[in-house]
Amino acid sequence: MSDFAQNGIITTLHDFKTKKYKDLEKELKVFSGYRPIELILPCLYSELEGNALPNIIKNLSEVDFLNHVVIGLDKANKKEFLKAKRFFKKLNINHTILWNDGPGMKSLDKKLSELSLSPLVKGKGRNVWYCLGYVLARNQAEVIALHDCDILTYDKNLLARLVYPIANPLFNFEFCKGYYPRVTESKINGRVTRLLINPLLTAFESTIGKKEYIDYMKSFRYPLSGEFSFRKNLLTDIRIPSDWGIEIGVLSEVYRSNNLARICQVDIADNYDHKHQDLSPNDPNKGLSKMAIDIIKTFIRKLAIEGSIFSQETFRTLKASYYRNALDAVEMYRCDSIINGLPFDVHKEEKMAEMFAENIMYAGDKFIKNPMSKPFSPSWNRILSAYPTILENLRAIISNDSKI
Repeated sequence: MSDFAQNGIITTLHDFKTKKYKDLEKELKVFSGYRPIELILPCLYSELEGNALPNIIKNLSEVDFLNHVVIGLDKANKKEFLKAKRFFKKLNINHTILWNDGPGMKSLDKKLSELSLSPLVKGKGRNVWYCLGYVLARNQAEVIALHDCDILTYDKNLLARLVYPIANPLFNFEFCKGYYPRVTESKINGRVTRLLINPLLTAFESTIGKKEYIDYMKSFRYPLSGEFSFRKNLLTDIRIPSDWGIEIGVLSEVYRSNNLARICQVDIADNYDHKHQDLSPNDPNKGLSKMAIDIIKTFIRKLAIEGSIFSQETFRTLKASYYRNALDAVEMYRCDSIINGLPFDVHKEEKMAEMFAENIMYAGDKFIKNPMSKPFSPSWNRILSAYPTILENLRAIISNDSKI
C-alpha cells in the first residue's frame, strides 16, 4: 500500500488499493462520453518484436474508455511499416499510425526544415511532437495521455489511473505525471533519478540558491517516468525537447504555463520494469551518459531562463556539490537495500556518480559555448502561424499512408 504523504508543492494522488479497476473503468467510460480520451504511443519498429509491446496492445484491446490511439512509428522502412500495420490490427480500438520515416512525413519535415521549424534531433521527443500535431489535427480529444512502449509489467490499471485525474470533471488538474516504485525483487533501479536528478537538484540549491522551480521538480517522485496525461489546451502552447531531456522539458514547460494547483502526480503501478539503457561511460553520445547530459542541459537552460547566471566557476562548484550529494545518496540506498535483502554494488554506484559528475562539466561547457542553441521543438501555435495548412497536409499524409 502507498503512503499518504503530501510533501511537495504539487498534489500527490496515491493508490490505497481501495478502488478496483472495474470501478475506475466504469467511471472513465462515462467521462469519455463528454471528455474524449486519446492515447499516444511513441515506438520504435524494433519494439514490435520485443516482449513489452505485444502485451501492451493485448491490454489496451480490453479497454473501453479510449476513443483513439495515435501510434508514432520510428525507424521503419516500407516493408516494416506494412508489417506494423498488420501488427496493430490486433488493437481493438480506433487507431492511426504515423509512419515517421515514410515519404509523406519526410516531405512534411523537409518543408518545416526550410522554415527552420523542424525538430532538430531524431528520437522520442520528435516522435511525440508529430503525434501531438496529429492529435491537434484530429481535433477530437479533450484528454490526451502518453506512455512508453517498452513497459514489461504493463496492465490496464496503469492507463486508467494515469488518465483519471484529467478526465474526472470534479478535478481541476490540467497535467498529471505518473509515478511508480523502481524496485524489483532483485535490485533498486531508477539510476538516473536516484544518482543524478535528486542530488543535482540539491546541488543547484546550494550553488544558485532556492528556487520555486527546484522545489517543484523535487516534488515529483519519479520525474523521468514516460507516462503523463493532460488537457487539450496544452497542445498548442507546449514546447518539448527532441532529445533525452523530454521528460524534464515537459515538466518545465508545464511549470511555466500552469498554476501549481493544476498539476498533480499519481501512483500508477506497484511494479514497473522496462528496457534499461547501457551506461556508456566513455561515450557522451550514447546510453545513460547521453541521457544525463541532455537532462542536465535542460535543467541549466530552464534555470537560466529563470534568471540564474552560469559560468565555468559555477559548474565546477555545482560538480563538487553534486558529487558529495551523490555519494551520500549511495550510502542511503546501500542501507535501504540491506534492510530489504537486496544486493547493492557500491563500486558500480559510485562509478556512475563519477560519470554523472563529469557529465555536469560536459553539459556546462556545451551550454557556455552555445547558449543560443534551440533545444525545444517549436510550439504548434508557432507552426500554425508559419504554415497554416500543416494540419490539413498532415491528415492527408496519414490518410495516404493508411491506404498503402
